[in-house]
Amino acid sequence: MDIDWTHELVDQLEFQWGNHLRPRLASLTDEQYLWEPVPGCWSVRRRADASGNSAAGAADTVIEYEFPEPDPPPFTTIAWRMGHISIGIFGGRAGRHFGDVDVTYAAWIAGVAKLDADGLARPCGPAEGPYADYPMAALVLHITREALHHGAEIGVLLDLYTHRFGAPA
Repeated sequence: MDIDWTHELVDQLEFQWGNHLRPRLASLTDEQYLWEPVPGCWSVRRRADASGNSAAGAADTVIEYEFPEPDPPPFTTIAWRMGHISIGIFGGRAGRHFGDVDVTYAAWIAGVAKLDADGLARPCGPAEGPYADYPMAALVLHITREALHHGAEIGVLLDLYTHRFGAPA
């Protein structure tokens, strides 16, 4: 039996995204989005209010981080995790590998869906630094793992919020 690996890779992420994470985000409130469950969280803030030695973003709203990352790193809000997923995981990679400036999950999926067996086998290239020689299939699996990991964290934070404060109005 021939396996369509592109289909399998896209299907795995689309199933998790469409059936588990995305539906939970449909009713996300601003309070949940910015909730800081512990002091000193990294979040998405106005540039003037951001902490850390670095902040990513071209406008007045930035995502906080430090380089090098402290040990342990600060806990992060749902806003931070969503920014990391949309820009760091999907958007940046879609731009570097598929030439798409659209910083969305859809841009990443569309690019992956166009990869054939040769495209999945080709090296990632210099855009991926120490992973330049890894095949694109390894990057696709890594991106899926990152999205599932951070998506599950968002789900846990939403559950904690609900158990602490009740369901949002």
